[in-house]
Amino acid sequence: MVEILEKYVGRLAPSPTGALHLGNVRTFMIAYLRARSLSGRIILRMEDLDHPRDKPGADLQAIEDLRWLGFEWDEEYVQSKRKALYKDALGKLLSHTPYPLAYPCICSRKDVEAAQSAPHQGEQLYYPGICRDRFSSWAQASNVKINPCWRFRVDNDDIISFKDNFAGIFEMDVAKTLGDFPLARDEFGAGYTLAVVVDDAAMGVTEVVRADDLLAATPPQILIQRALNLPTPQYCHVPLVVGEDGKRLAKRHGDTRICALRAQGLRKKEIIGTLAASCGWIEKGEDATLEELIPLFDLSTIPHEPFIWRM
Repeated sequence: MVEILEKYVGRLAPSPTGALHLGNVRTFMIAYLRARSLSGRIILRMEDLDHPRDKPGADLQAIEDLRWLGFEWDEEYVQSKRKALYKDALGKLLSHTPYPLAYPCICSRKDVEAAQSAPHQGEQLYYPGICRDRFSSWAQASNVKINPCWRFRVDNDDIISFKDNFAGIFEMDVAKTLGDFPLARDEFGAGYTLAVVVDDAAMGVTEVVRADDLLAATPPQILIQRALNLPTPQYCHVPLVVGEDGKRLAKRHGDTRICALRAQGLRKKEIIGTLAASCGWIEKGEDATLEELIPLFDLSTIPHEPFIWRM
């Protein structure tokens, strides 16, 4: 285990884009037990800035499900109420000298896909800076396209390497892999990539525990931290829960929503026990509570392969 000298602060960061499911809970359970086993504090942060995908009531349902499962937290925040912080951070990037580190971009995903010089996979697209120095302001870009986005200007030597507390050494040449990456689709900077960096620093988070599908999102976030002179927390990216087809949980894998499992009569000890067994802390079929798992928590027993959920 990596030695953590400062007072540990972890966070749970649900999003109201859908119901809380088993995959979310396994990651949150690891984050929760990691913090509590180190006598640390836990922050709950509702990341509700993805407005087109946000579902009414999903935030309250997630909190209810987490509390039912036994999760407790020491502080609670809602990102949509913290927009002034993101506006201030964006202003600092725009006022950076000798050139701004953020600029408005009107390129669509189709435009970016068409600009690829090599085949790509998944969500990671390289952006060659088509809109760099094209617009003097957000307003000017908006005259061309209704919904532009802010992009972070990446230097040619922006190579990021860090040691993840679970995944190990991870390195990315951001300039060659991503290019100028998106910051936010809001005029005042209220978007996930910028907001998560600002909030982790403002809340004193010392380690970010999250699913490993976000591992590649970490180097860009570190670049933003450095640009804003913010501390870089430690990172711990753990495997996803997937279906038998190897893909992340979805409706085709059955209803794995916590609210649905509750309605079916499953007990919280069964749910937590199943997920704890997948991490190697108890035997398969045993029941457990989060409180009972704190002294059993061990990051090293968690398999490095995704946990396959079988209906």
